Amino acid sequence: MKLFGYFRSSASYRVRIALNLKGLDYEQASIHLLRNGGEQFSEEYKQLNPESLVPALIDGADSVPMSQSLAMLEYIEESYPQTPLLPSNPHDRAYVRALALAIACDIHPVNNLRILKYLSGTLGVSDEQKNAWYLHWCAVGFAALEQRLANDPRRGLFCFGDRPGYADCVLIPQIFNAQRFNLDMSPYPTLMAINQRCLELPEFIAASPAKQADAE
Repeated sequence: MKLFGYFRSSASYRVRIALNLKGLDYEQASIHLLRNGGEQFSEEYKQLNPESLVPALIDGADSVPMSQSLAMLEYIEESYPQTPLLPSNPHDRAYVRALALAIACDIHPVNNLRILKYLSGTLGVSDEQKNAWYLHWCAVGFAALEQRLANDPRRGLFCFGDRPGYADCVLIPQIFNAQRFNLDMSPYPTLMAINQRCLELPEFIAASPAKQADAE
């Protein structure tokens, strides 16, 4: 299995966590999102992922390259059912997926690198305005997640129960990004308690941006 990603990409980070939680061996290839105008735009990488986004995942020499990190999480869960990332009950699975999608669809896309570059480049907004945009959408999303997780009895030590899983794979990279942009995380004690527990686990430590070979 080979994962094409970037150390600071939250989407790549999600997949690294999932692979580690499953105990799967994988090779990594760095696609630097800033060097030479962005290696994700190279013709070679576009053969793997025409979207010019990371990550991309190949599982086996003859497999078709996969794109979209949540699709990869679903593939990993279905193909390697040991150490499940999702609960067995359909209602609970839908709940956990909703937590993950609230981040992956409502927070992450509007704050992704290409959006931020469009804001500052094409639209000419200032760095201050760009950062305000980023922090606003993180705060809106985290406030909803905090309320949901704080009040749901299915939350345990982690987003669902007492074992890290699918939603934690998506939450922890988003918190990492928010902290990079200096978002005040004090209004989200439930999220931060989950984050702290996750970051104490070897699977999350090994997946962290600082531990990747291309970390700067």
